[in-house]
Amino acid sequence: MSRREFPAKVKVAAYERSRGRCECCTALLAVGKFHYDHRVPDALGGEPVLSNCEVLCLACHGAKTAGGDVPRIAKAKREQIAHIGAKARTRSPLPGSRDSKWKRKLDGTVVPR
Repeated sequence: MSRREFPAKVKVAAYERSRGRCECCTALLAVGKFHYDHRVPDALGGEPVLSNCEVLCLACHGAKTAGGDVPRIAKAKREQIAHIGAKARTRSPLPGSRDSKWKRKLDGTVVPR
């Protein structure tokens, strides 16, 4: 699935709503020095609509993406993989673990499973 960008009408409306300032830190926005960002990331189902669009300066956009969006998206992917049971087994499981071909008995002896 590819990233869905905001239409031009949404970008114009979001910029007008922000009055030329970053919607996070209220810094004055310079031409080409700001981004239109999804409040709810596109990867998590965020729609490209005005209510999900915010105008951010480059510093705020970088901080929000690295500190908030990327970890949330990674967690959602991990949860989805675990939910459907698609997690790959480790290459070399710990001896005595359930994935190991060896079993340690209560008396301390080790036998093949």
